Amino acid sequence: MRTILRYVWAAPATGLGLVLAIVGIAAGGRLALHTGVIEAEGRLLAWGLTHLTWLDRGAAAITFGHVVLARDVDSLEWTRTHERVHVRQYERWGPFFIPLYLAASGWALARGQDPYIDNPFEREAMNPRGGYTRV
Repeated sequence: MRTILRYVWAAPATGLGLVLAIVGIAAGGRLALHTGVIEAEGRLLAWGLTHLTWLDRGAAAITFGHVVLARDVDSLEWTRTHERVHVRQYERWGPFFIPLYLAASGWALARGQDPYIDNPFEREAMNPRGGYTRV
């Protein structure tokens, strides 16, 4: 029962992730299920992650509920540990996660900090040595 509730609580974000994944793989890409999480990668997703994020060089991957969108298979592997922390954050915060994440980034920016690195949600997802780990 608890497992089902985690999926239901994160369902609004998962729905958004599924829409983006389907659009992203329509131009050629791959959709797979890995450890209870839908993973999508492909050229259109790579373009979006490179050009439509606020990170200087773009993002390797992004999570929406139980869906991870990535540039390619290597990015999925490289970011898997990090993105699974975000999945757990969606399970904890449900539909409040995206507004809380954006507010945390805004708060960091207002304090003269980096909106990504200094976001507490990202800090939780970072490997203790910093960055990502290949799984």
